[in-house]
Amino acid sequence: MRESAASRPFIILTPGAAALQEAEAVFLMWPFHSADPAAGVVETIRRHAHRVVFLSSGAVRDGLAPEQHPHLVGQSHAWVEQLIKQSGLAWTHLRPSTFAANTLWWADQIRAGDVVQGAYGAVPMTLLHEADIAAVAVSALTEQDHDGAAYDLTGPEVITQAEQVRTIGEVLGRPLRWQELPREAARQRLSADDSFPDSFVDPLLDGYADMLAAPRPTTTSTVEAITGTPARTYHAWVSDHAAEFR
Repeated sequence: MRESAASRPFIILTPGAAALQEAEAVFLMWPFHSADPAAGVVETIRRHAHRVVFLSSGAVRDGLAPEQHPHLVGQSHAWVEQLIKQSGLAWTHLRPSTFAANTLWWADQIRAGDVVQGAYGAVPMTLLHEADIAAVAVSALTEQDHDGAAYDLTGPEVITQAEQVRTIGEVLGRPLRWQELPREAARQRLSADDSFPDSFVDPLLDGYADMLAAPRPTTTSTVEAITGTPARTYHAWVSDHAAEFR
């Protein structure tokens, strides 16, 4: 049997087999809307490492084939999950809810004034602090108890986009508020933002529309169960990133 992952290095994967030398475990992210290149990536990992921890997506649903997922994010991550399961690697899949860091999209608006414009302000989310994702990932990379598990990760609260803006205002000491835009106006705003990928504008808005129509999301206690520490609130995340909104 191989020595434990805790006694050997793990890495964040970069392209090329050279990055995998001496690695026992790999943390794999997939920031693409297609799984086409994934087979080669997974095979490269299989040739060098023993374990992979995959940052998947909360859009992935058990019981659905990859092609049955309604949106690109769920489809692409479900395909990668399937490839990893078929590879023979020990694996853990992390399925995070919405990243709290996504709200940095509003930083320019907040620096310019007290109003954040967007569509679907009533969408409820269970925002997740990136530090909590990292803590769970470290456990999965260094402990064998998580092999074969798919973890749904959420923050500790359900909070709408409009409430997120008010929370930022509370931390900054400013009266920030949400201004609802029609979908097409929001689409034009996102399309005009050079920092926002055009290919993700419609998938994002489609996802928000579906989230608004779906049952209210629920939180999980998975972060605390794995790390021993409760998941951080959105208020805590904003406090950690306040300088980026000023």
